Amino acid sequence: QGQLVESGGDLVQAGGSLRLSCTASGRIYQTGIMAWYRQTPGNQRDMVAMITRGGDTNYADSVKGRFTISRDNAKNMFYLQMTNLKPEDTAVYYCNKYRATRYDRWGQGTQVTVSS
Repeated sequence: QGQLVESGGDLVQAGGSLRLSCTASGRIYQTGIMAWYRQTPGNQRDMVAMITRGGDTNYADSVKGRFTISRDNAKNMFYLQMTNLKPEDTAVYYCNKYRATRYDRWGQGTQVTVSS
């Protein structure tokens, strides 16, 4: 089975930027569509961005134009560049395969906190 490790979360002011990283070991993560998700307390985990192995991307409307997802297939790494951060972006961010469910393996996530 694979493993997911997210990093890069921090406390930033509104308007700031962060780059999240995800190390994904395991064939399922290397060959498939990958995504970044975020979750706030008491709410479900929502997908914010996805990327195919070939580099095609799609974003949630709430982050479109501000977030950029990328991947380095050779290093099995995935990234989420976040700019113009807003307080409503505050959440724990996770990476996983596209359409992952609560029954799939998840990493510990990385906390992003945006102060106003």
